[in-house]
Amino acid sequence: MADHEINNAASTTGVEKKTSSDRDSSQNNDVELPLDAHVGADLNVTEDDLLEAKELAGRLTLEEIRPLLEKVLIIHEHDPNFPWSIIQRIKAFLGNDAVFDNPEKHAVLIEEMKLEAALITVNSPYSEVRAVVDNHDDVNTPCGTIRAWIIGAFFATVLAFINQLFSIRQPAITVQANVAQLLAYPIGKFCEKTLPDIGFTLGGIRHSLNPGKFSKKEHMLITIMANVSWNYPYTNNIIWSQYLPTFYNQSYAGQFAYQILIALATNFIGYGMAGIIRRFLVYPSYCVWPASLVTIALNSAFHNEKNTDVASPFGKVFTMTRIRFFVLSFAAMFIYFWFPNFIFTALSAFSWMSWIAPNNLNLNTITGFNNGLGFNPWPTFDWNILLFDGTDPLMVPFFSTFNKFMGAFLSGFVVMAIWYKNAYSTAYLPINSNRIFDNTGSLYNVSKAINSKGLFDASSYEAYSPPFLSAGNLVIYLFFFGIYSATVSYAYIYHRHEIAMGFRNLFNSFRKNKDASEGQYSDVHNRLMAKYKEVPEWWYTIVLVVAIAFGCAGIAGWETYTSPGVVFYGLALCALFVIPIGIIKAMTGIEVTLNVLAEFIGGSWVQGNALGMNFFKSFGYVCCAHAIWFSNDLKLAHYVKIPPRQTFTAQMVGTFISTFVCVGVLNFQMNQIPGVCTVDAPNRFTCPGINTFFTASVLWGTVGPVKVFGKGGLYTPLLVGFPLGFIVPIIFYYVQKKYQKPWLRQVHPVAIFYGAITWAPYNLSYIWPAVPIAWYSWVHLKSKYLGFWSKYNFVLSASFSSAIAIAAIIIFFSLQWTGVELSWWGNDVVSQGCEGTACTLMTLNEGEYFGPRLGTFH
Repeated sequence: MADHEINNAASTTGVEKKTSSDRDSSQNNDVELPLDAHVGADLNVTEDDLLEAKELAGRLTLEEIRPLLEKVLIIHEHDPNFPWSIIQRIKAFLGNDAVFDNPEKHAVLIEEMKLEAALITVNSPYSEVRAVVDNHDDVNTPCGTIRAWIIGAFFATVLAFINQLFSIRQPAITVQANVAQLLAYPIGKFCEKTLPDIGFTLGGIRHSLNPGKFSKKEHMLITIMANVSWNYPYTNNIIWSQYLPTFYNQSYAGQFAYQILIALATNFIGYGMAGIIRRFLVYPSYCVWPASLVTIALNSAFHNEKNTDVASPFGKVFTMTRIRFFVLSFAAMFIYFWFPNFIFTALSAFSWMSWIAPNNLNLNTITGFNNGLGFNPWPTFDWNILLFDGTDPLMVPFFSTFNKFMGAFLSGFVVMAIWYKNAYSTAYLPINSNRIFDNTGSLYNVSKAINSKGLFDASSYEAYSPPFLSAGNLVIYLFFFGIYSATVSYAYIYHRHEIAMGFRNLFNSFRKNKDASEGQYSDVHNRLMAKYKEVPEWWYTIVLVVAIAFGCAGIAGWETYTSPGVVFYGLALCALFVIPIGIIKAMTGIEVTLNVLAEFIGGSWVQGNALGMNFFKSFGYVCCAHAIWFSNDLKLAHYVKIPPRQTFTAQMVGTFISTFVCVGVLNFQMNQIPGVCTVDAPNRFTCPGINTFFTASVLWGTVGPVKVFGKGGLYTPLLVGFPLGFIVPIIFYYVQKKYQKPWLRQVHPVAIFYGAITWAPYNLSYIWPAVPIAWYSWVHLKSKYLGFWSKYNFVLSASFSSAIAIAAIIIFFSLQWTGVELSWWGNDVVSQGCEGTACTLMTLNEGEYFGPRLGTFH
């Protein structure tokens, strides 16, 4: 909420000065709350939060709450995370002039509105945020300590090293930031117990090796450094495809200067953009960032000493602390994970219906887990399957999970129709493959469509075959085109006020003699963060400008046959989408990626130049993705109250370290591993991801999307996705506005489109199991056992994710690395019949081919 009335109201109460001990002691007072029965239930407020809000409500006046609630209505009217009943009552309040003309006759309604205004003022409007984020802060809590920087730099180095080294192995291994967060706590406590209290004073501030208790702010600073460093630079894919003799064989790509320039460019452009757009994606309270709540829940479990008894759905009161609950649930998942992922893998791909008749084409096509559409009542007992795209059902709001499921469910029938009707010759191909095929049903051999220099060869292409896509892949492209235009129209219709507010705030930040309250976000977390020095806009601007210069230098300084202008075209694409995509990610937990659009536009713009398309994709898609990821980290720091300048330093240092480490390991891999990226490579360093990247770069860069989707192209009709996606949010908006139904407000058109792009190779088996779990957590437990849900829900999510990560590492190094396999029915049944080798609806005879006749396509 961006209005100074909130600031004024809060400043008169001293809410921020109230300590945790004061709050705890207030729990023992018998306070009568005449309105808390229904207000607390509608807003999902615990007794503690209601008591705190009661203090402010008594001091608010009618004149103060009216503009506040007007702002609430503007921002949250179409917000599916905000309670519908509260919106209705606010409308009734603001639309009744009699309330303001004769307030004495509406005392009960006014008191209710005061309480609701107070709740929003002293805390977050969202129960999921209140469950894990403290609305108090102690500015004296240590944060950027020597030990925090050392531990953070250590994990940035280790995660970058491991993930880059094993990124080219089949199967790959990835260690994410939650592992670093888990291990950082015992290391931090060890430093607390053993390091001496010696240090120095700089700028009037003493810096000690051991400033005292290892704090939650230090822990989160370490986590942020790990979070920005665990993923290797996307440009390493470009280097691999250029350098290897089996690909483009461009030896200059082995030069460290070239490698580091383009890697630093893509990483730091994203970071610079994240800082500039933080007023759109970080400061607003409606930007919840569900993924950040799980990280904070784990942090709180280690550092929160308060323990409140809560009623549970099991008929007894739970007194267990969060940390004990974390340890027990972590241990349970750690042990269990060995079964679906090594001992009894059929529990993971639980395609029990296909086991009845493994070679039954129709049964396997509809219900199959590996090669089918996954229409199965319960297809898995593996929690990791539910996390396949980062949408944990305990983390993401139920409306988001359900909309995603509905999109996948409905689009599944489109996949069936295309395949069974043999549209675009898809019946000759597996129904749900993400591979590209030629006109004989074999994998597309791009070497038959290019010359010795890796450029498109028209005569070779015409003598070979156009590229063909499976039915599942066609549906992905159709709805990918739709989701991009839907994102733009949805953002304008539903969030134009918030976006305009962000621009006002951004412009105000550049003004001299500006009004400190004008355009400022003034919810409780912004008021608490106002005590710390902000990062000036020019810091982020310099980062962005320098990163752009690195990118241009990398492209222009070597024989890339690509104009440096590709950097700016890519950035233009990112600038158009980053705010709409960021808002959707922050509110729903789902992220619309620009990879397909970047390939489509980049391939069309630089036809015949695969390397140019790769650069366009890097600066258009990857920079935008980095901006979104770094924004999530900025929100983490915002919630935990880490000083902004320390967050800036942590992200810069972590990204800088990881970039150099990854590029260094890349050079080791290219020059020291014999036969790397070939079938003869040792330790399975066969580079499956690099092979896929090269194939895509040639197909969409060299062959080009114009030949596939342009005028007269085989798949031109799929472009209908663009106007379809643009129109759908508009239709939903006016339907919701006309009928005013609570359930209609939960319909999210972009989330529906997102569900429709989860095919090939994924299917409904990866999506459906999350629905009942999300309903039980977000609807049943949250409404009936709010205290229990608030205390344990996100801790459970964090414990399960951490246990899976640790167990996967141990399984990989102790068993998979050494080639140990367990062969028995429970592991072998998952690859029988059509689940082992994908079946097709139609087959070809010897010498036949499908699709356009040779010589008729160009």
